[in-house]
Amino acid sequence: MPWLSASLTVATDLVEPLSDALMAAGALSVDVSDADAGTQWERPIFDEPDAERAGEWVRARMSALFGIDSDVAGSIAEALAEAGAAPTTAYEVTRVEDEDWVRRTQAQFTPQHVTPRLWVVPTWHEPPDPQALNIMLDPGLAFGTGTHPTTRLCLRWLDASLRGGESVVDFGCGSGILAIAAIRLGAGSASGVDIDPQAVTAARRNAEQNAVPAEFVTAAEQLKPAQVVVANILAKPLIVLAPLLAELTLAGGALALSGILVEQAEEVRQAYAAWYDFEPAQDEAGWVLLSGVRR
Repeated sequence: MPWLSASLTVATDLVEPLSDALMAAGALSVDVSDADAGTQWERPIFDEPDAERAGEWVRARMSALFGIDSDVAGSIAEALAEAGAAPTTAYEVTRVEDEDWVRRTQAQFTPQHVTPRLWVVPTWHEPPDPQALNIMLDPGLAFGTGTHPTTRLCLRWLDASLRGGESVVDFGCGSGILAIAAIRLGAGSASGVDIDPQAVTAARRNAEQNAVPAEFVTAAEQLKPAQVVVANILAKPLIVLAPLLAELTLAGGALALSGILVEQAEEVRQAYAAWYDFEPAQDEAGWVLLSGVRR
């Protein structure tokens, strides 16, 4: 069944009230993006809970999805009036054809060549290099598909740092990709923890798919201290977790932290300075990985 999509450009202060008004007027969903994306005025925004806003777009592009038989003009007029927007605000309506959304979603995930010997391969693809270390992953509800810079930074660090036989903790495991990769790269054992039960379920399924004995739990109390600890989360939670991650790292062990923006790196480093001696930071696309050795 096809749908109708109405797109309009508004000032960012109208986004929240207009989104609510569009939903109340019959929209099935509302999508918001930077109206200046792809131009010299594009403004990438990275945000996380409880953090100060890093900025905002100058203009927002809003797309509201309606049923094919909807009175889109009437709904838009009602929403504009409710949100206090100019009734003459221009909009464009296009027809959205039905698609095989599963196939389209799968097409977004392709094999990722992370290091010379390591690939992350969606389960519906054949490994490009059957002789490589291929992590077969089913991207689902959990973070960690190998496409994000923070995940790639952690995978590269594991490949360069593991010597064989280490115990590894993946804190905030998401899809389980880091724990699974650690064992494939020679770690003696790996365990992961995530507060999201769906992530733990996904991680266990991915471990089974890769035939690795990684263990995943929902409570940090179930973890044992390890020689290597990796945490790819966000800067604010990492700062709060510093004492706990220090307890989980054995003396002389290694720590890797990611999910950190370049401008947040020093604050995170200072939170761990009482326990770790840090190496120079690694970065990619505005994201940073901090690694250090437990004193």
